[in-house]
Amino acid sequence: MRIAITEEITFRKLEILLAFMETGNLSRAAEMLDLSTVSVHRALHSLEEALRCPLFRHEGRKLLPTEAARVLADSARAALEVMNDGIQATREMGGYSAGSIRIGSLYSLSVKTVPTLVTRMKQRRPDLQTELVMGSNAELLRKLRSGAADVALMANPDGEPDIESVTLFDDHIDFAAPVGSKYAHMAEVDLAQCADERFVALSDGFATREGFAQAFRIAGFTPRIVIQVDDIFTLINLVSGGVGCTLLPGRVRDVLAGKVQLIPLQPRFQLRQQIGLNFLRSRERDPNLLALASECRLLKRGG
Repeated sequence: MRIAITEEITFRKLEILLAFMETGNLSRAAEMLDLSTVSVHRALHSLEEALRCPLFRHEGRKLLPTEAARVLADSARAALEVMNDGIQATREMGGYSAGSIRIGSLYSLSVKTVPTLVTRMKQRRPDLQTELVMGSNAELLRKLRSGAADVALMANPDGEPDIESVTLFDDHIDFAAPVGSKYAHMAEVDLAQCADERFVALSDGFATREGFAQAFRIAGFTPRIVIQVDDIFTLINLVSGGVGCTLLPGRVRDVLAGKVQLIPLQPRFQLRQQIGLNFLRSRERDPNLLALASECRLLKRGG
């Protein structure tokens, strides 16, 4: 069923009608809505013209509502309440200033960065519920665009104009080997001399895997990868168990538990990652995202 409502009947005019019905006075209605008395009178007259029936009658200088105006006011109140609920539900579904926030994160950031930011957000917004969504850089980027995550703590993506990034810190990638390996006493590793080494690696889509591939392109050979995994903690365990060496970001140093050693790469192989808070530019005014971005900037400055 098609519902035809003339463009002369607007939510704003219905709000003005309700204000007038509540106050019973043009001046007080105008004051309530921060409008001029003339604007209120014009809106009420416009509603009468659009409905093609009298809504008010004059008694001296007073404007009195008719029974028709009361019927319209009841319907207007119900319609505005439904619309207000609909707007709120739409914003929550879209994640805008909702009572919860879905934070995407790389596994490697769940040790220190994520707990720190969640704690700070709890202090700033105690009632805000937090959901953590883990994944690779590529997965988190997809989740941002699909709405499955509101923000993502990950390596800042290049060439993505729809993504806003708030940088937290720069990280570097080192050579990782079991403690006591032949690399243990090296000041730096020449990756070009590791063609016979066995390697373990993260699957495609992880920022560290992209750095891994780039370093070996510089080294001029394809590494012998014996196994690929989908999280960095399993990767660390494989290295500590002697399955193979790998390249790891410096941010995981605190979780190596003395079983894996990070050795700097020679300067020509050194790569850096820029880690930050990322979200869609279309949501840059979301109060929850603004609060989290503010905490990231304070954290970066050491505040």
